Amino acid sequence: MQALFDYLESKTEETIKTLDGLVRVQTHVPPGENYEIVMELSARKLREMGFEVEIIHMPRELFERRNPRLSHLKAQRVNLSTKLDVGAPETLLINTHLDVVPASANWSMPPFECTVKDGRIFGRGVADSKGGVAALFTVLSAMKGLDMKPRYNLNIALTTDEEMGPYSGLCYLADLGKLRADYFLSMDGDSDDITIASNGNVDWQIDVFGKSYHSGSSFLGVNAIEKSIPIMTELMKLKAEIEKRRSNVPASIAISRKTGIDTLMPVLNITIINAGVKQNIVPDRCTMKGDRRYIPEEKFEDVCWEMRAALSRVREKHHDIDFKISCDDIYAPMLTDMNHSWVAEVKRVAEEVAGRDVKLAGAQGSLDVAYAVKVTGLPACCFGIGRRTESNAHADDENIRVDDLVMYTKFLARLLCGDP
Repeated sequence: MQALFDYLESKTEETIKTLDGLVRVQTHVPPGENYEIVMELSARKLREMGFEVEIIHMPRELFERRNPRLSHLKAQRVNLSTKLDVGAPETLLINTHLDVVPASANWSMPPFECTVKDGRIFGRGVADSKGGVAALFTVLSAMKGLDMKPRYNLNIALTTDEEMGPYSGLCYLADLGKLRADYFLSMDGDSDDITIASNGNVDWQIDVFGKSYHSGSSFLGVNAIEKSIPIMTELMKLKAEIEKRRSNVPASIAISRKTGIDTLMPVLNITIINAGVKQNIVPDRCTMKGDRRYIPEEKFEDVCWEMRAALSRVREKHHDIDFKISCDDIYAPMLTDMNHSWVAEVKRVAEEVAGRDVKLAGAQGSLDVAYAVKVTGLPACCFGIGRRTESNAHADDENIRVDDLVMYTKFLARLLCGDP
């Protein structure tokens, strides 16, 4: 094992070069293009290591039906399913996504190439989550070169559209039965802790209707923005009530240190308001959108009922307000038993290679991993390279530490090879 670790350290520059090749393929979504390019690149590498490789396109009709708000994304939705059977009694599923979020014009360096500076690697997706893929390729290549077999059969699923959802490539592979395994490692995570749970996500929309009229005689119209105020007031009351609740699942150590919040909590947000076309026209519609993050102890049906109950109170007080609400379940919550043997194994290996205590925690955000877990029933752990409060995932100058990239190659090697 030490020989493998030394070999991996000697290949750090090669791992960074591999990561640079992945980052240069611009897979930001929207628009979600170049998926086929990055999957072909990944397929070539995995074929060289003896994997059976299948490039899978999600049918356009299915993509639009399951993601009705994403029909404007016209490129091919491409994913990769690969398998290596070494005759082991158990199979490990490894997954992460190769789509990334767009980069703003505020980066201090080129976002779509890797820049190494002050012990860090900068580039869009290095933390979320192309860095894990580069590390995995290095580990698999090293094991092949040293004639080392993994202790598991491997099922590697590299997928897309996680950053948009709700029906990503991973969801599609789950429904196709391509994720058969005994254990599940997602590389879509941070290295601060091991994520064994996540909040669910409900996207909601409220349309408030009015009557358009000249603003000089606005009293002859119905201002949809003004009619929205009682609805927003009631939502803020509900928000205060919801956010007093707490899950039994520990929160990320980074969140705890920053906020003092020790467990997952539910959240209600108003994030978008659209209304009006011109200052001198009374708006006839106001559309409010937001999300409701719900903890593993809550259910989608109860979340929707609670939202509708709040709006029923508005109707009781304001009979003249005309509106409608819709709630869409984007991702369900995820929860793996913290006492499961797979969780204990991932934690043991992570602590060994990181040289520190690595806590089990839940994610305030939501993951497409949850859909796959719901379909397969697999015990899942999410452990990645980035650090929650310093890697700037989804922000300008996204980065990872070079040392953390090396640590992650050792983590994967140790996990795949087992005890020396």
